[in-house]
Amino acid sequence: MILQSETETLALGRQLGIIISSGDKISLTGSLGAGKTTFARGVLQGLGFEDEVPSPTFAIVQQYEPPEVRMPLAHVDFYRIDHREEIRELGLDDILIDGAIIAEWPDRMPAAYWDDALQLTLKIEEKGKRQLTWKAGSAWKERWPLT
Repeated sequence: MILQSETETLALGRQLGIIISSGDKISLTGSLGAGKTTFARGVLQGLGFEDEVPSPTFAIVQQYEPPEVRMPLAHVDFYRIDHREEIRELGLDDILIDGAIIAEWPDRMPAAYWDDALQLTLKIEEKGKRQLTWKAGSAWKERWPLT
């Protein structure tokens, strides 16, 4: 799928935010500047979040809770994670009990963690376009791609 602009990237993220459910995991892969945080911003808008969405690079985890969003969401950036022990300290499994996770740089986690996730990859194309490819885990088979 080709996303023609940042506006389209946000819009697709918003649509996904509308259908996201507790226990969902979404991984975002792509080079720096590929649009991962823009897409995550759209997901948060679809959940009802109206404020600015910072990149979680330095915080590692940005948590969003009701009433600002309709359900809890953790926006995670694994870029600065060096050791798997650090991942355990994030409490991601606890978040999935009643919320969802959207993660940038998911390759820092064991690959098996993403088996049931919606795995999205953004690639920079010419003139500001982005190519979006995906692998949909079993939890996503009926919901993705969006129609």
